[in-house]
Amino acid sequence: MIGLLRETSLHASLKQWIAQPGDQFEVKVDGYVIDIQRDEILIEIQTRNFAAMKRKLFALVEKHPVRLLYPIAQEKHIVRLSKQGKEIGRRKSPKHGKVEMVFGELVSIPELMAHPNFSLEVILTQEEEIQQEGRGGSWRRKGWRIHDRRLVKVMDRVVLAEPSDFLQFLPPTLPQPFTNRDLANAGRYPLYLAQKMTYCLRRMGLVEAAGKRRRAVVYVRSASL
Repeated sequence: MIGLLRETSLHASLKQWIAQPGDQFEVKVDGYVIDIQRDEILIEIQTRNFAAMKRKLFALVEKHPVRLLYPIAQEKHIVRLSKQGKEIGRRKSPKHGKVEMVFGELVSIPELMAHPNFSLEVILTQEEEIQQEGRGGSWRRKGWRIHDRRLVKVMDRVVLAEPSDFLQFLPPTLPQPFTNRDLANAGRYPLYLAQKMTYCLRRMGLVEAAGKRRRAVVYVRSASL
């Protein structure tokens, strides 16, 4: 049986999707509960907030191969429920998630990508975001709160096993040297995401600061690449 420790539907569904015969679930290793143990490999599924498991990951990789799975909704439908739990609305979100969005969480653990025991797998999904009326709702959603996330299907998966795998996110049209604004324009990324990308790439040793252009930091690829 696949254990469920107060999981969201998305977390539980991904666990079932990734499971293989012989896997063990909710195994305690070095004082931590692990989602899946597959032979010597420890598999953790985190739907958000890498910072919350930073200490756990850094401890585990010292003795075990660890793979972290992170889902990003490539397609999403917003499903709204009444206070009684009845569906009263459904619409397709105009937002489309991409692999690059992993940098939003990776800022908490960029150094971990250089550890030989660590790898990151981004799962691109089709999801339903369940919103419900009630207390705790966001003002942006006008009082609606996210009640759950449901997996509809897996669209694709991308494994990032070492720092050099992240060079793919530097567009071929990116000028050298470049600023965060240059990266945002070349990759059509939001500026806030480009800022997180350069932070992570710098901590991984892939880019380095090379002065300033007015007030903006200028970056170049590391000389060792």
